[in-house]
Amino acid sequence: MGRVSPTSHAHIFDGYSLVARSLIIAGIAFLAYAQTASPQEGKSSTAPASIDSTELADFDENPSAVRSLLERCLALTKQNLGYQYGSSDPKEGVMDCSGTVYFVLQAAGITDVPRTASEQYVWTRKAGTFVPVISRKLDSFEVDALRPGDLLFWTGTYSTDRDPPVTHSMVYLGRRQDNGKRIMFGASDGRSYEGRKIWGVSVFDFTIAQSVQKVFPGDTSKPGSLFIGYAHIPRLE
Repeated sequence: MGRVSPTSHAHIFDGYSLVARSLIIAGIAFLAYAQTASPQEGKSSTAPASIDSTELADFDENPSAVRSLLERCLALTKQNLGYQYGSSDPKEGVMDCSGTVYFVLQAAGITDVPRTASEQYVWTRKAGTFVPVISRKLDSFEVDALRPGDLLFWTGTYSTDRDPPVTHSMVYLGRRQDNGKRIMFGASDGRSYEGRKIWGVSVFDFTIAQSVQKVFPGDTSKPGSLFIGYAHIPRLE
C-alpha cells in the first residue's frame, strides 16, 4: 500500500458535513504519520531493559549458584521477550511473572519449584525461608536479610480466587553498581525501570510502596500491588 497524503483524497469529502470532513482529515493525517514513523517510535516506553552482571554491586561476592542464577535471569532480559499471562516458555516470545521465575529456577536445577506465584509463596513458606514485610519503606529492618537471588512476592496485582491470593513473583538482583538502587528481574505488564514503563521480561526497579489493585492480568490502567515479603530459594546452594 502506498503512503497516504492528507490532500490526496479530496473527493471523499463530497456529501459530508463540516464535522465529518474534519474527522476524515484527522484520520488520514494519523494514518500518514503511522506510515512514516520509525518502527522504534512508541516502543521505547515498553521495550525490556537489560544490564550486565558487572553492573551489579558486589556480584562476585555472591555464592556460585546465586551468580549462575542471576546470569540466567539477565540473559533472558536480552531476548526481547514480551509479557503474556499464562506463558512460561521463552520460545513463545512471551512470558508471565511466575512463569519466568519457574523457568529460570528449573534451568538452575531447582526442579520442585511450583508454577504459579501463589504456589511459589506456599513453597517458600513450607521451606521456612519466607520473610514477611509490612513496612512500605526500603530502609526498613524488615529487608535487612534480603539477598540477591531471593524471590519477591506481591498480592493485589490483579483480582484472583487463589488462596493464598499471591499474584506476582520476581527475583531480586541486588543493587546497581553505579547508583546503589535496588533492582529486580521478572516479567511485568507495566512496572518501571528508571522511570520507564516496561512490558515484558526485563530488569525493573524494586519498590515496595503500596498502590492501586488491577482488575485483571494485563490491565495497565491501574498498575500497582502490595509487596508482602521475600524468600531465600530453597536448596539454592
